[in-house]
Amino acid sequence: MARRRRGLPVNGVLLLDKPKGASSNHALQRARRLLQAQKAGHTGTLDPMATGLLPVCLGEATKFSAHLLEADKVYRTRVLLGAVTDTADADGEVIERCEVPALSAADVERVLERFRGEIKQVPPMHSALKHHGRKLYELAREGKTVERAVRRVTVYDARLLAFEGDAFEFEARVSKGTYIRTLAEDIGHALGCGAHITALRRLATGPFDSEGMLPLEALEALPGQDEREAALLPVDVLVAHLPRLDVDDMARRRLMHGQAASVDEAGMKVGETTRLYYGEAFIGLGVVTGPQEVAPKRLLNTAAG
Repeated sequence: MARRRRGLPVNGVLLLDKPKGASSNHALQRARRLLQAQKAGHTGTLDPMATGLLPVCLGEATKFSAHLLEADKVYRTRVLLGAVTDTADADGEVIERCEVPALSAADVERVLERFRGEIKQVPPMHSALKHHGRKLYELAREGKTVERAVRRVTVYDARLLAFEGDAFEFEARVSKGTYIRTLAEDIGHALGCGAHITALRRLATGPFDSEGMLPLEALEALPGQDEREAALLPVDVLVAHLPRLDVDDMARRRLMHGQAASVDEAGMKVGETTRLYYGEAFIGLGVVTGPQEVAPKRLLNTAAG
């Protein structure tokens, strides 16, 4: 007998402002409980010391969360020079101290320029990447170090915001898989003195920015379930970058039975993924299989109604 899922069928996206000190999963579970949601997932881990934008997908929205995992992100961070830690951030133990040379903002700008564009990174041991089924940070806590493959990532932009002699702040827009801790550490080495981050805030993920973010305390302060659900964005915001395709009732029924359907739409490209709508209701994603024909790719359970 299937186990009944506890909670309410809440569907949507919460732009959560993750607090410092909480893991992404802890923040996610608190939000899920406050919304009494049956199902929830986040779209990219933030370190416990980091704050900022953590999109939380609830219910049917979890089906489309992968679109945000692939998205570019924007971070603001503060970097302290002269000390390297085993985690590359202030939560770790100092493993090396170096004298900070006489630097100017122009010196930091010149080094930042070297890190703009496509660069190579070695993921840190203190990360959620897996090695033979185990997360790297679990191995790191046991004092183990394993070989990590070099990754190619892209720093689309890196702007110096403030410089204080032994510390500076910068904002960066980066591709998926970029570790800001590693970027700051590498910049510190390039400056000749090592570094680690002391603050990190995510400002944007894909189409979402800090506008509309809601702290857990603000979500908790809302008077009831209706008000909390009203704070959610609709499911289709996760796939708003895809072209829209409207279907009639006959096509909707065929799609819900896993069959391709004829649509009255010219100019579609075979293999293209589209957002599907019946009236104003988002019913999921389809893939174009031929001239004026679409097949189901990922549909909402609610689309059958």
